[in-house]
Amino acid sequence: MFPRLPDWLIYAAVVAALLFVAMGRGEQADAPEPPPPAQDTAGDALGPASPFDPSVVVDVPDEIGPSVGTAFSLAESGVWMTARHVVDGCTQAALVVGRGRGVAATIQVDPRGEAALLITEGGSAPLPLSLQTPLRRGQRAFHPGFPQGEPGEATSRLLGRETLIVRGRGARSEPVLVWAETGRTQGLRGTLGGLSGAPALDAAGRVVGVTVAEAPRRGRIYTTAPETVLATLAASGRRFSTAGAGPAITPENYYRVADDLRRELKVAQVVCLTT
Repeated sequence: MFPRLPDWLIYAAVVAALLFVAMGRGEQADAPEPPPPAQDTAGDALGPASPFDPSVVVDVPDEIGPSVGTAFSLAESGVWMTARHVVDGCTQAALVVGRGRGVAATIQVDPRGEAALLITEGGSAPLPLSLQTPLRRGQRAFHPGFPQGEPGEATSRLLGRETLIVRGRGARSEPVLVWAETGRTQGLRGTLGGLSGAPALDAAGRVVGVTVAEAPRRGRIYTTAPETVLATLAASGRRFSTAGAGPAITPENYYRVADDLRRELKVAQVVCLTT
């Protein structure tokens, strides 16, 4: 005969067995570790201009009329850059520095490209330049200025290169960068006219080009190529610092940065008069 086990030991064994089975059947559904945050990375490096780049045609009327645009500071001594077509043919140009107040500017047009300089007596702190750093497809740009004559801004991503063909007054062709518009001032509808001459800033707040045109139906913004700006600066005979960086710019804060740049007159409105 086997010895009789105590009742409490039998009950304890049964309870232990039931607990083991229950725990073995328990579902383990912990979520995996979250993936790393998505990086806002750009794509391949943009190659040099090529005669095989697609082209975009712009018709410039022969008649010259008053116009408004945007300019940005290159030197505290009073050197500014804008788009050539904003001031080409002006008899008088001025930078707006306050309500109803402007500063006269002397115009220096580079006949080879779509960039121009404005010279004033005194100026604002300059925006840093980044004209020799390789650009990458998909990288962001931010365009602070005065679309439709009012403070505003846009943001975009780099698509590639095209050739700008200007017909009419100042006929020429030159390489440009084409960007896909990805955002703009809330409530701003229609054309970005008036943003011409605005700096195209990278995420470090450095100038990579000058805003010169748009294709509203395609959602495209065009800027000068870096080599165009470099040629205009070299033709001026002046030296400009490329050191440093501006404020970090993101899709979440670019409108605040743009407000600061306009408030500090690093970005200003240009008025062109023809009489």
